[in-house]
Amino acid sequence: MDSTTDMLRETATKLFGEYCEAKHLREAEKGVFQKAAWVAVEDAGLHRAMVPEDFGGYGVDIADALSLLRVAGEFALPLPLAETMLASWLFAGARIDIPDGPLSIAPVTAKDRLTLTKTATGWHIAGTATRIPWARDVAAIAVLAEHNHHPHVALLPAGSFTVAHGENLAKEPRDTITVDADIDFAAPAAKGIGFAALHAAGAAMRSLQIAGALTKIVDTTCQYAMDRVQFGRPIGKFQAVQQNLAVMAGHTAAAVAASDLAAEGVANGVRVLPIAAAKARCGEAASVSAGIAHQAHGAIGFTYEHSLHFFTKRLWSWRDEFGNETEWNLLVGRHMTAAGADRLWAEITAA
Repeated sequence: MDSTTDMLRETATKLFGEYCEAKHLREAEKGVFQKAAWVAVEDAGLHRAMVPEDFGGYGVDIADALSLLRVAGEFALPLPLAETMLASWLFAGARIDIPDGPLSIAPVTAKDRLTLTKTATGWHIAGTATRIPWARDVAAIAVLAEHNHHPHVALLPAGSFTVAHGENLAKEPRDTITVDADIDFAAPAAKGIGFAALHAAGAAMRSLQIAGALTKIVDTTCQYAMDRVQFGRPIGKFQAVQQNLAVMAGHTAAAVAASDLAAEGVANGVRVLPIAAAKARCGEAASVSAGIAHQAHGAIGFTYEHSLHFFTKRLWSWRDEFGNETEWNLLVGRHMTAAGADRLWAEITAA
């Protein structure tokens, strides 16, 4: 990482530490959008980290820019930073001016498609998309839709669509939008960007967020195990507890390494295979580690007053978003089967 990337990560760590206290996370769970925190994110320019310098961004390497999301995961940032970074990247690739404010993307599930048609004065977009992150709070949505059999990016401003509220387990907004409106801006997507690439890029982002949240719960759980005294000594001194902590730490280390692979996959033209392997591995780590963390904390870890649930609920939610372990493992398995036994090692090392 260069000095600019280090500066971005240091800025993010300081900023998120200030705006991700338990009181802010509880407010967010009640549906209060954290406006002051978002203004601070925009002032720091973090939301434009993936945008090229000639389009108003920092011009840092994509993989380094994505590392901000691991920091966000460590603090359970209750803002659409990942979605805004991805939407800004899509807009920049299509050479569409990026609007101010928080952004989101659509579609996020494989079954959803929005139709885009050219009109005499602009464009018309119609359809329904489900599980759209933060749709109720954003200034615009970057929509990927087909026109003349080619993927296009459309700018769907707030007010041009209706929103049916939904949420994930962590109470982050996951809304359904319905649109039938004329819009001003749409353009061909950047080369290589289609629905599969968008889905994979979203999976890479969730992988990084999972890795960050796992890092946090490992630190929290290990500290609790050393502080909690039972039968005259810290529970972290008991061999069974140490074994579980070691398992959790091992899964977390694997998830961090996998998320790095996913970030590099996005930076290298959105290579789906390494991202698929990374998302599956991070999902597995989330499932195992969240259970161990709650087991180690005992009853107190299940209380609303304790902070653990802010991270474990996100882990359980993020592991299923932009494809779960089953979906991505099937993709990897089918790819390897098609490549054949003689290509197995070459495919593994190439990824």
